[in-house]
Amino acid sequence: MKNKITPTLFFVLTFLIFANPSIAQQDVLKQLQEIAVIEQKVMMPMRDGVRLATDVYRPKTDKKVPVIFSKTPYNFNSWGDGEMKSGTYQAALDAVKRGYAYVVQNERGKFFSEGNWEILGPPTTDGYDAFSWMSAQPWSNGKIGTLGCSSTAEWQMAVAALDHPSHAAMVPMGFGAGVGKVGQFMEQGNWYRGGAQQMLFTTWLYGTETDNMARPLFPKEATSEDLTRISRFYDLAPEMPKVDWAQGLKHLPVKDIIQNVNGPKGTYEKMIVRKPSDPEWFKGGLYHDNMPFAVPSYWFVSWYDVSTGPNFALFNHVRKNGTDQQVKDGQFLVIAPTLHCAYKRATENTIVGERSVGDARLDYDGLIYGWFDYWLKGEENNMLKKTPRVQYYTMGSNKWQSSETWPPANVEPTTYYLSSKGSANSLYGDGKLTLSPIGKDEKPDAFTYDPAFPVPSYGGNVCCTGTAIQGGSFDQHQMETRQDILVYTTEPFKDGVELTGSIETTLFVGSDAKDTDFTVKLIDVYPDGRAYNLDETILRARFREGFDKEVMMENGKVYKLTLSPMSTSNFFEPGHRVRVEISSSNFPRFERNMNTGGNNYDESKGIIAHNKVFHSAQYPSKIVLPIIRK
Repeated sequence: MKNKITPTLFFVLTFLIFANPSIAQQDVLKQLQEIAVIEQKVMMPMRDGVRLATDVYRPKTDKKVPVIFSKTPYNFNSWGDGEMKSGTYQAALDAVKRGYAYVVQNERGKFFSEGNWEILGPPTTDGYDAFSWMSAQPWSNGKIGTLGCSSTAEWQMAVAALDHPSHAAMVPMGFGAGVGKVGQFMEQGNWYRGGAQQMLFTTWLYGTETDNMARPLFPKEATSEDLTRISRFYDLAPEMPKVDWAQGLKHLPVKDIIQNVNGPKGTYEKMIVRKPSDPEWFKGGLYHDNMPFAVPSYWFVSWYDVSTGPNFALFNHVRKNGTDQQVKDGQFLVIAPTLHCAYKRATENTIVGERSVGDARLDYDGLIYGWFDYWLKGEENNMLKKTPRVQYYTMGSNKWQSSETWPPANVEPTTYYLSSKGSANSLYGDGKLTLSPIGKDEKPDAFTYDPAFPVPSYGGNVCCTGTAIQGGSFDQHQMETRQDILVYTTEPFKDGVELTGSIETTLFVGSDAKDTDFTVKLIDVYPDGRAYNLDETILRARFREGFDKEVMMENGKVYKLTLSPMSTSNFFEPGHRVRVEISSSNFPRFERNMNTGGNNYDESKGIIAHNKVFHSAQYPSKIVLPIIRK
């Protein structure tokens, strides 16, 4: 089978961050062969007898060496000109040159690995067993560091809870926050945001899910040599038909989207019916916050990724709840102005979407290998002393900054109140953000949300949606001409203002529907009218009292909503303004609410909701901005 890399898996090409497509694959392989012992398709045994296909690249030396380990559901087996194999070779070459063994392994049930694959990564013991196998090898010094982005990062947190004696350090990049509640988030592996489905997994599962019934299997007696030879012309990668997901995600009911494009069956249909509090979420191999955390970690986050807020919540959780003081002190964070897993795509003029954020380059190789040198080799390189606890990039001023905490200690939470004369609809309405509390009753702003005509997602903080959404920052002002978007804007800033940290939003709302969504988007408005998105959030109204209960709305009543926080670091230059957009849809970033109060996932017809946002002395809808005074 020919290897097929679809648009829905763009991050597959970037999870191995050391890839250098300018170097031909065979040239890299030749360099690697000169300095490394290469063992491919090593079938590593797990405790239940399942064997996981593993490639090992280690220095030609008699000295014992530490290990950098990546476990992934993605295909690194192609022997053609595929970028994944080039990326693997380049990652291995970089590691071996620095005195490390580089080990990459497919999750169970993926490609040449035996067993059945599941999205949430069970069992966690696979990671533990892999550590035991690697640390017992005669060439290993017994120290292992884990590395990877996206799904290749997600498994690391749960295995860190097992505290294997060889798991000395980890570098998770573009990760989620596991399952369960972490801080103010309960997303169940990025499946939800505010109780609404994030549609990224619809497209991701189409390209990633393994059909365990149809997957070819090799006999147990097949040797590593046999499998390596076979993989040169048969890598077990399915040839997935291309799908126009901009159209495909519009299909209703939601539960039939993958079936409608003749995709693989099983996982999606099983998960789409789960509610946020379903105990099934906890049966996988992902981390949740009542588990211990025992490994020093260098976390890498992106401003325009799907899980930035949860990433911060998990970082702070581990800083507070690590198993000992060394673990608590061994947590460091980098926040880059990039898309999902695109750290090394930063250039002298980094463009994210269509907004320039300046020279956002950083020596990622130096940081990561300095980290591993300290923890895996025991080098006294002052890594913990010379490295800022948090390095973050501030857009607008376009510079790297540092802090000992996240958010920085000098943040001044500043409340802005929503205000209007009842006509905040669109860019041309009278909505304002004001520092003065509302001292009188103001007429609420009303808009109509029709699930047949949702507000389209335009840019944003996304991952893995294929052709449906282009992530990043885009000028929203044309979108803001819609009457179903409420627009509230500050006066132009006389002096520059930096926002760095979490943005908290409280809305008082009403609706004639039993259930509906409320969305919020944070915007940087330029003097010429360009309006660039920074972050976005959503809350399904039925979950306003908690994700473990569903409470429907009643017509004529006012309800308080506290949305999951947004996050950014952005400098608003003099003349710029802060803007907040409020609506009831952001599709297909989030699934549409059909407004019926039903299951939503099995509904093909919705009803129109007439929604209101209140702002008055009694109902002070507001947004709290994290301002840093210079």
